[in-house]
Amino acid sequence: MRQVFQVTGMTCGGCVRAVTNAIKARSPSAKVAVDLASGIVTVESADPGVAATAITEAGFGIAAPT
Repeated sequence: MRQVFQVTGMTCGGCVRAVTNAIKARSPSAKVAVDLASGIVTVESADPGVAATAITEAGFGIAAPT
């Protein structure tokens, strides 16, 4: 399953690592791609809801879809 999130609050490479590590801690087989400039996080092969929970628990926000 492919999920795309607009993540708020990411400002640096450390944020990218934090988001990636949080998702992988909950779903080790997930493929995570983070585009810092746009704030887009794409997750493949994660259980639905797991990635969103991991992102918010890591201290970042998820913007509502437009």
